[in-house]
Amino acid sequence: MKASLKGRYELEKSNSPAAAATVAFNAGDVKLRASLTDATVVNGPSLNGLALAVEKPGFFILDYNVPKKDFRFQFMNSVRVLEKPLNLTYIHSRGDNRTILDGTLVLDSANKLSANHTLGSSNCKLKYTYVHGGVNTFEPSYDLAKNSWDFAVSRRVYDDDVLRASYQTSSKVLGLEWVRNSKQQGAFKISASVNLAEENKVPKLIAESTWNLEI
Repeated sequence: MKASLKGRYELEKSNSPAAAATVAFNAGDVKLRASLTDATVVNGPSLNGLALAVEKPGFFILDYNVPKKDFRFQFMNSVRVLEKPLNLTYIHSRGDNRTILDGTLVLDSANKLSANHTLGSSNCKLKYTYVHGGVNTFEPSYDLAKNSWDFAVSRRVYDDDVLRASYQTSSKVLGLEWVRNSKQQGAFKISASVNLAEENKVPKLIAESTWNLEI
């Protein structure tokens, strides 16, 4: 049986360090996943921070927040529009009764248009993705509710590494990210973000690592 273990460590100036872990198992064509945080084990075992999930890749994800007794449904489908694939995702959270629709129209191997909308609200984001030469990716996006632009640019380094920089104009948050996805060495992501509008510009740091296991 194949399984994966993912660890996450977060350090922010205003809070104590936070840690989380996720373990996932393949059961036929579905994945079973359990996630916990440091709140689950600090001061004795508890249900705080515990989440369970069942996923069939490309079709659906069912998440269950154990302490909140809250379900989150996610369904995926793909249709063709003018001979172009349109990938659709429907997300519904029962706890806050929120429904999100997400769609991505793949124009060709280098160009994609995406839209994300929360039903019953003015929240809507539009994004254009352009991949140049299979190495550099440019992602401008526009938030209709905030009337603001966000920008991201990434570059593939070697075969397994991607460096990414992003900037949110509404919040003035600058982000940097280094991602490695290697079949031999596993995967990790190191990210840092800083709010340029704050007087003390102390970055928020996040480190994630994933190991693939054979049980």
